[in-house]
Amino acid sequence: MKKWWLGLLSLALLLATAACGGGSQEKTTLHVGATQVPHAEILNHIKPTLEKEGIQLEVRVFQDYVLPNKAVEEGELDANYFQHIPWMESTNKEQGWHLVKVTGVHIEPMGAYSKKYKSKEEIPDGATVALPNATSEMTRVLLLLDQQGLIKLDNREGDKTLKNIRSNPKKLKFKALEPAILPRVLDQVDVAVINTNYALQAKLNPLKDSLFIEDKNSPYVNVLAVKKGNEKDPAIQKLAEALTSPEVKKFIEEKYDGAVVPAF
Repeated sequence: MKKWWLGLLSLALLLATAACGGGSQEKTTLHVGATQVPHAEILNHIKPTLEKEGIQLEVRVFQDYVLPNKAVEEGELDANYFQHIPWMESTNKEQGWHLVKVTGVHIEPMGAYSKKYKSKEEIPDGATVALPNATSEMTRVLLLLDQQGLIKLDNREGDKTLKNIRSNPKKLKFKALEPAILPRVLDQVDVAVINTNYALQAKLNPLKDSLFIEDKNSPYVNVLAVKKGNEKDPAIQKLAEALTSPEVKKFIEEKYDGAVVPAF
């Protein structure tokens, strides 16, 4: 009789443990902001890998460079993946935010595009050049134009604005616009310098369609970013590992054919 009761008690304890979730893997949901190409595409590619690790990845696509950082700062998102460090540091300083890098993932070489001209040499005197209006992006563009010999800056250190142009032999005219709309104004300007993610969205091939482009040594590595204090979170670390895996490196190299370059 006593053995019967002991067996029944053991069974009851086993059922209670199962009912409380014992032995089952709890899933963690990560909400990550990204621009569509290539960031969201890369994140969606690693969803099955993270699913096996017990992480449900929810990707929210943005069309601008400000809201993804605001959403992380305010806790609406756990992380974002769309920006390089100069942009992150600039917005932290301007907005009083506290985002930090978790890991670097890839480089998107910025390029100059035109529907009127086929080479840098064809750009005429007085041409209108559209470029991104954000401080860190304008610095990047001006350094590229300086490297290409189209302008001469006072020096190559620190943030740059149009006021830092010391020499402009072609008398180029500059038009600063929101980065996302640059592909849409190609018909209205002579040249537009466009971030690769927006160029890819507009079906432009950075390697074939650009007049000139940054080389692979660009310091503008796109990073996975979180609010300070969350960088050691186990789920975030698993996301970082997945983003810098050999599988993702192969995916980037095959899908983007050199227009996006792994940085790990």
